[in-house]
Amino acid sequence: MKLGVVILAAGKGTRMRSALPKVLHPLAGRPLLKHVLDAAQALGAAEICVVYGHGGAQVPAALSDAGCTWVEQTERLGTGHAVEQAMPAMEGMDRVLVLYGDVPLIEPETLNRLVADSAETDLGVLTMTLCEPAGYGRVVRDKRGQVLRIVEQKDASEAELGITEVNTGIIVADCARLGQWLGRVRNDNVQGEFYLTDVIGLATDDGVGVVTAQPERIEEVAGINDRIQLAELERYHQSCLAQSLMRAGTTLMDPERLDIRGSLECDRDVVIDINLVCEGRVRIGANARIGPNCMLIDSEIGPGALVLANSIIEGAKVGAGARIGPYARLRPEADIGAGCHIGNFVEIKKSLVTGGSKVNHLSYIGDCSIGAGVNVGAGTITCNYDGVNKHRTLIGDDAFIGSNTALVAPVEIAPGATIGAGSVICGQAPAGKLTLTRAKQVTFDEWRRPVKLPKPDQDQEN
Repeated sequence: MKLGVVILAAGKGTRMRSALPKVLHPLAGRPLLKHVLDAAQALGAAEICVVYGHGGAQVPAALSDAGCTWVEQTERLGTGHAVEQAMPAMEGMDRVLVLYGDVPLIEPETLNRLVADSAETDLGVLTMTLCEPAGYGRVVRDKRGQVLRIVEQKDASEAELGITEVNTGIIVADCARLGQWLGRVRNDNVQGEFYLTDVIGLATDDGVGVVTAQPERIEEVAGINDRIQLAELERYHQSCLAQSLMRAGTTLMDPERLDIRGSLECDRDVVIDINLVCEGRVRIGANARIGPNCMLIDSEIGPGALVLANSIIEGAKVGAGARIGPYARLRPEADIGAGCHIGNFVEIKKSLVTGGSKVNHLSYIGDCSIGAGVNVGAGTITCNYDGVNKHRTLIGDDAFIGSNTALVAPVEIAPGATIGAGSVICGQAPAGKLTLTRAKQVTFDEWRRPVKLPKPDQDQEN
């Protein structure tokens, strides 16, 4: 069975009050539409077609690598009209599943169940039962419980408004029959639009039995129309991610203060303090600890590592048992070896720091290779940029770099070398030797500190 998926993403999203198309607003760091595309791909769909409109080329440009067909709905005449625009792309499909770009948390398991439950008929509808169904189309059934039609709230009678089973808008249908029904949909309703929901009534008129299924959780089919609803679904989704981590053996000091905007994979017995933000792909090894208010981006934290408060780690690797922070910043291509210490207000970029070395205070290390057992004193900087090109600094094993040192790259500090505090090193420092550049200290005996003269009395001036 070849399944095609149509995703409707042409809505303007007026209530978002934004120049950004609604389906591109992020939830957990990914556009709403990307969540729906991922669900469709998880089904193994043979063809995915996205119908876009508001924002024009901005939507397909933002998701150009989605591997789907894009169809523009130049006139937004309703959901039925939108699906009809996508039907040429569904040629050769056996069945067509219709999803929505602003309903981001639909689970592939729910969709698989809908497809499977309706396998013996030409039409399946995902519904849900709500205590307060206001705003939704109602599912009208006959006395035997068979679905007759779906009526939109604006077109519903008083009796129909009392129905609590509502339409989610998600349907799966035989491809050929769906095309026929869409051709018969009319726009003689309050909105003057071609409703996809009218397909249900046309199907029952044709004697087709309509099968329904329901999601496990209402949030799966919750649509987003404004920023309040977006924030509510963000918190729900983050709560689900936090629960999943805890079930797998991670301790979260406060599950409500965790934001995963990508993917976070933790081995057992990881401890995460409050306000961690993860972006991209992050992996944390067993027994590692992450302090409060940290940010991890596309990085790997080794087993037993300790990341202290207010540290930012981006595109970096942290080895087993290393200690980072507080207030440290690791930039892309920083590779911190096992047992290393990177301390407060230290920035490291595109550098290798080998096992057991320490850069503990107020330093910048860029384009550098540091050997094992090195101590880098406070205030050390690598002067790696000459205004045009970047140059590398090499520091050998067991070297000692005194505080307030500037290493002007390209430069090499040999193994075991010691650099005196306050030096500017421009050439090779030999192994096992003390190298320093320091002006002679001078004391001026006759010097006196300037004294501020008192201001003239204001009354005398007047």
